[in-house]
Amino acid sequence: MTKILCIGEALIDMICTDKGKSLADGANFLKKPGGAPTNVAAAIAALGGQADLACKVGMDPFGQHLVFTMQQMGVDTRYMFRDADHFTTIAFVSLMENGERDFVFSRGADSQLSIKDMASVPLDEFDIFHFGSATSFLPGPFYEAYRSTRDKAVQQGAYISFDPNYRHDLFKNNQDFFISNSLDFIANCHYFKVSEEEAMLLTGTATLSDATTVLMEKSAATFTITLGKEGTMLCHNKETAIIKSIEIKPVDTTGAGDAFVGALLYLLAQKGKNTIQQLDFGTWKTMVYNANKAGARTCEYLGAMEAFKHLNNSIFE
Repeated sequence: MTKILCIGEALIDMICTDKGKSLADGANFLKKPGGAPTNVAAAIAALGGQADLACKVGMDPFGQHLVFTMQQMGVDTRYMFRDADHFTTIAFVSLMENGERDFVFSRGADSQLSIKDMASVPLDEFDIFHFGSATSFLPGPFYEAYRSTRDKAVQQGAYISFDPNYRHDLFKNNQDFFISNSLDFIANCHYFKVSEEEAMLLTGTATLSDATTVLMEKSAATFTITLGKEGTMLCHNKETAIIKSIEIKPVDTTGAGDAFVGALLYLLAQKGKNTIQQLDFGTWKTMVYNANKAGARTCEYLGAMEAFKHLNNSIFE
């Protein structure tokens, strides 16, 4: 079976459950496992794929909870490194009455994943690498480990997937650094996924059409631009199409994009490493449609990990 390595942050989301309250005024919080690459790995495993997660968490109860949760999901946790000197990264989030997010990011162990840590990971065992970390371009040892692992994966001829996972709260004062690093990864991958907002941010454009054109100029990779309930724009070998999603009654959209990526990587892995880069446009359209279904189904449950428990490959055509 084709093995997939997801590299990035594993963290705890502390979600304020007091509707409309700011973090200052809220009193009740719900603990949820999080981190985009963590979600992707969980979705791959839920669908029956073989996924490992490379990250760093603290020795505290939150880190223990993350490792246990991923083990329960079927993800290989051998490379979830534990750090005795740094606490597990935590994000506090509240949706206020005006629709704005109140966000406080308390960064800890995820920033400490190092080149030395990654040296203990047998990279040649993996055929697909997914780089989907929201925190990878922040200061810390992780920045160098992230880029170093990407370079080694390229050198060994592995299939490279990238999702920039832009978070305005993290990069509002350093957008240019985020953009330049993201464009470098886009130019050196085989597949990438961006949201419509990210596509325009990275290209400096104002329309989906213009963003698609610029991205095709900057990268030879296959890419998708997620459009929410409108579906997903697919671009493969200069051909484009919008792939519709399915209608659902959404409960929580958390993790929908990660479920989409996880499902797509799972489907790519089923094609086998020797044919993965020779797939035609029709095959990609079918895979994106099925990945749309996985993303949509995730929205029918509260919390990404809870939703992933209900994912299985019977939803695919």
